[in-house]
Amino acid sequence: MATSIIVTGANGRMGATIAKLAKADADLELLAVIERPGCEQDLDRFGAEVFTDLKKALQSHSGSIVIDFTAPDASMELVRGCDRFSCGAVLGTTGFSNSQVKELEKIAASTSLFWAPNMSVGINTLLKILPELTQLLGEKYDVEISETHHKHKKDAPSGTALKLAQVLAGAKDLNLDEHGKFCRHGMIGERKQDELGVQTLRGGDVVGDHTVFYFGPGERIEVTHRAHSRETFAQGALRAAKWLSSQQPGHLYSMSDLLI
Repeated sequence: MATSIIVTGANGRMGATIAKLAKADADLELLAVIERPGCEQDLDRFGAEVFTDLKKALQSHSGSIVIDFTAPDASMELVRGCDRFSCGAVLGTTGFSNSQVKELEKIAASTSLFWAPNMSVGINTLLKILPELTQLLGEKYDVEISETHHKHKKDAPSGTALKLAQVLAGAKDLNLDEHGKFCRHGMIGERKQDELGVQTLRGGDVVGDHTVFYFGPGERIEVTHRAHSRETFAQGALRAAKWLSSQQPGHLYSMSDLLI
């Protein structure tokens, strides 16, 4: 049986990619697309119902899985609506505050929710193996992260870079809030052993590049992931939607749950 989905922000870069791929997937049924009033032009190309009212869309298609890659406040409004109208949600949104993440976790007790700041299988595999590499290399290797995205990205650092920093800080037994260095400028002194740097670049049309550096005595290790197309993330989101349709509420699911 095909999984029924709704796509938000369907005229955006990610939303349009997701809707296009969903339409071509025999295991999915694209029921509706949602856009802000005034931005819904040409959405009939997807052959799905078009909505500019979130409440009406969720009410009309209760039980569907909504895929959302928009902005934190819009995603929170969506999740609250999903809880009310018995829809599930797959979120690829980045930039949530700590309080918003806590609210997501609370709503996940009664609504099927899946959130991943990066839907790439490759990135999520790195999240599993990099902590072991970090521990094997030991304290003599300084760990730094760089991330590059297109000039239209609004949040910095990227959600993926933050997730990488969190798992690497955990592997080094560091509190990221205390030891993360997200900007260096001026006469800052020598790098401390317990620092974990995260640096941001923005420009052009870069889909997403992330590199973890291990600077050691006499050598350097670089682990890089480059996304060549938004379809990488879109396919991950569609895979998550299919998987979530058979899951019960009670946990804020992530790619680590899907890839077990």
